[in-house]
Order: sequence, then structure tokens, then C-alpha cells
Amino acid sequence: MEFFFYALFALLLALCCGLEFSKGQNDRVQTSSAFEAFKNNYLVVYCLMMAGDWLQGPYVYALYQHYGYDQGDIGRLFIAGFGSSMIFGTIVGSLADKHGRRNASIIYCITYILSCFTKHSPQYGVLMVGRVLGGIATSLLFSAFESWLVAEHFKRGYEAQWLSVTFSKAIFLGNGLVAIVAGLIANTLVTDLSLGPVAPFDAAAVLLAIGMAVIMYTWPENYGDASENKGLATQFKTALTAITSDEKIALLGAIQSLFEGSMYTFVFLWTPALSPNNQRIPHGFIFATFMLSSMIGSSLASRLMARQNLRVELYMQIVFSVASVSLLVPILNFVFIEPSPPEGGGITAGGQFQLVGFCLFEVCVGIFWPSIMKMRSQYIPEESRATIMNFFRIPLNIFVCVVLYNVSAFPMTAMFGMCSFFLAIAAILQRKLMAAAVKHATYVSATVDNWETKELKDTSDTVPAI
Repeated sequence: MEFFFYALFALLLALCCGLEFSKGQNDRVQTSSAFEAFKNNYLVVYCLMMAGDWLQGPYVYALYQHYGYDQGDIGRLFIAGFGSSMIFGTIVGSLADKHGRRNASIIYCITYILSCFTKHSPQYGVLMVGRVLGGIATSLLFSAFESWLVAEHFKRGYEAQWLSVTFSKAIFLGNGLVAIVAGLIANTLVTDLSLGPVAPFDAAAVLLAIGMAVIMYTWPENYGDASENKGLATQFKTALTAITSDEKIALLGAIQSLFEGSMYTFVFLWTPALSPNNQRIPHGFIFATFMLSSMIGSSLASRLMARQNLRVELYMQIVFSVASVSLLVPILNFVFIEPSPPEGGGITAGGQFQLVGFCLFEVCVGIFWPSIMKMRSQYIPEESRATIMNFFRIPLNIFVCVVLYNVSAFPMTAMFGMCSFFLAIAAILQRKLMAAAVKHATYVSATVDNWETKELKDTSDTVPAI
């Protein structure tokens, strides 16, 4: 493996360690021991859930190839997963609000374990069922757990700012460190121990079962709107009314869909971008480098959110702009550096240039996750939280399905250009969200001042003269 990969990884590792170990009082939020115990319990569960997800990721495509399916068959399986998340995700989100987020988290574990079991069969129909189950599980993973956390956090009377501590640490560990370790474990099971491409899915099922046990014995239940007279249709209507009547929620949903759609498209494009003519690249090592970059982003996010006078809506405008520029790198490479990469060999100079740009994008991803979680906790109403969060994923899943279906119909530079454009739009919408949030805060402040002035006047009018 080329020295470049080791040098880049070492540089990022030093930067990550420097950011974590150099935090001062201004970069940390002072909390209580009770909150720390609550946070650590959630982090244990979240890391187990994410480990179960990350163990499977590197070998899903490889397993389908192992069973002899071609690119078209595999593409349809992936589309089924995203389609399932789109169709069933909103329903399970509403059920989570009504019947309990703890129950929904347990259902996530059961559903994903069943999805893992289907990987033992080479039958296409069974694998398709597994993808559908996986799509449902993904919707629960990105809604039920966060909804439970936010509701439980405020039910216990913890300060709103303390949520940022849990969010940033969850992304740092669950989407960074755990991802790297899970990738290494999966590689060991398949390559070093020669247990076959199904082994990571079995390991994932074990971790999901452990996480489910922790949830069952340590998590209390909480709900959105559990009214008996409210069915799914009423819950959908309530969620849609919240989105359409509140500009901030609508903008937040559009921003999330634009960024995540670009992010998932990037996941499908980075390998052919770095290896356009069968260049030999260390996929696992590059994946670890991306996750390390994401850890740097989450570490930066924790510093930013610790500052009470700095609004998330403000710095995220810069983050989306930087992300947009970073995904222009493949186009710049094609125009100015390598319009015609050589055949075979190791990574080219243009590939190295792109990899640096992709690491910058992953830093933005690391900042995005805890920041979007923080904004969702502020703007999404509690009674429909999981439902609205899954509504946000509908345009995302449609977008990814369309991209997957047409990924070979457009040149790669056009795909990256599209993602860069969407991220630029997200930056513009983030600016509008900032303006709307400031306007709302000013209105609320003025209303409170007027109410206090009126109360004071009424009180003075009723006090008898002495």
C-alpha cells in the first residue's frame, strides 16, 4: 500500500487526537453525574446498534456477488431496501410515536436480526425479504432511538444544551470509532478466519441481541401522542400540518434530504472515482480514513455546540458550503489534472487529490449529524417526532432510488456536480432557516415582554392607594 495512504491517515489521526485532548473549559459543557449515567447508557445502546449496522455494510454487495448475482440483480435488491424504508418507514415512525419509542427500538433489533438471518439463503426471494426488513430497520434506527433520547432527556429535566453532548459523542463513537472497529472485525472474520461472507451478519445479530437486552432492562417507555382515538391517518395529518404550517420544520426537512441524498450518492460513487481504470486501492483502509475524518467533524461539532452564543443555524451555512466545494473536486480533477487516467497501477495523483477532497466532505458529515440532531430537537414537536423524522426520509429515499436506477446513465462528473449543487441549495436554505429562527425568537421575546408589561400594569392598577 502506498505511503500516501499511511501519511494521510496519520495526519488525520493526529488532528483528531489533538482536537479531543486539547479541549478547554469553553469547549466542554458542565453536566451532572445523573446525566452522565443517562448519557453513557444511551451511548452503549447506540454503539451496539451502529456496530450491528456497520458490520454488515462492507459485505452486503460482496455477499450478493458470492451468491452469483449480477450488478442489475444487486441494484434491484438495494432499491428494494430504500423503497421499503420509504413506504414502511413513515408507518413504523407513527407507530413509534403512538405505541412507544422503546418498543420501536426493540422492534428494530428484532427486524434487523431477521434480516441478518436471511443472508444465509442464496434464494433471491429470501434476500429480497431481507432487504425489505433492512429498510424498515433503517427507518427505525434513524428515528426511534433519537426520539426516545430527546423525550427522555427533557422528561428527566436535563438542560437542552446537554443534548448536544450526547449527540456529538454518539456520532464520534457510533459513526466513527465503532465503524472503524466493526470494519476490522468483519475483515478478520471473512479474510483471516475464513468464515465466509455471512459471518459479519451473524456477528451483527449477536450485538443487536445484546443491545436489545440492554434496552429491555434499562430503558423506560416514552410516547409522542398516545391518544387512543388517534389512528395512523390522524397522526399523518398532524405531522403534515406541522410541516406545512411551520416554515422552520419544512426547511429543516428539505435541508436534511438534500444533504443525506448527496451523502448516500457519494457512498456509491467514491470507489469508481478513486479507481476509474481498475487502479488498486485499499478499500478498507480508505473507509477507515473516511470514518476518522467523520470523527474529526463530530469533535469539531462538540466544540461549536458548547458555545452558547453560537447558533447551529449559523455555522451550518459554512459547513454546507464547504461540503459543496469538496464534491466539486472530481470535476476539477477531470478538467485540470487527469482527464484520461492511466490503466491499472496504484492510485494516481488525481486520485490522491480527490481523496483529500472526500475526507473534507466526511469532516462535514461528522459535523452534520450532531448538528441536525440538535436542530431537530429544537423544531420538531414531541407528539409527532418519529413520524415527522420519517417523513423527512421520503424524498431522500426517492432520490437515492432514482440515482441507483440511473447511476450508469450519466458521467460521474455530472453526478458529483448534481450533489455539489444540492449542497449549495442546502446552504441557501440553511440561511433561510437562520432568518426564520431569529424572526421567531424575536417575536416570542416581544410577546413575552408585552405580556409582562401588561401584567405589571394590571397589577399596579389593582393595588389600592395608601
